[in-house]
Amino acid sequence: MILFSRSFIRKRAISLVTTASVSATSFALAQDPSRMYHVHGTMPVQHVADRPNHSDEQPFLSENDAAMSKMMADMTIKPTGDVDRDFVAMMVPHHQGAVEMAQAELKYGHNEQLRRLAQEIVVTQQQEITVMRLAVGDELPPAAASPTQPGAMPSPANSDDAGSHSSMNMK
Repeated sequence: MILFSRSFIRKRAISLVTTASVSATSFALAQDPSRMYHVHGTMPVQHVADRPNHSDEQPFLSENDAAMSKMMADMTIKPTGDVDRDFVAMMVPHHQGAVEMAQAELKYGHNEQLRRLAQEIVVTQQQEITVMRLAVGDELPPAAASPTQPGAMPSPANSDDAGSHSSMNMK
């Protein structure tokens, strides 16, 4: 007499293997949180920033780490069943993270070529955010000054402005 069908055993085996895999991954991440960045051999910026030879770079690294952490948290969504809306819900924080990282480069960076690239990143990523939101029928937030307008971004010498790292939106 057969107690369990092959289909039942196969489903239970797959379930057990999946559970074991998820448990092992969770345990590995708990042991080495640097793995959450998905690139072997890299460390989250807060670990690098703790070294004394990077003290001048600390504000930049802190802002980038905050942008990355916020981006990763905001990209975790509850699926709605609407692929397009879910795509936008994940991509907008991804693009906003790029904007915030580029703004940190504008605030602290010295290389003019990289600063121009950072300005382009801010503009193009915000344009893409606008296009995505409009494509799914979302309303746009109120407009703010463009980061390429004079006075929109503080110069590196004035980097202690309180509102300098707030997100900006396209007109």
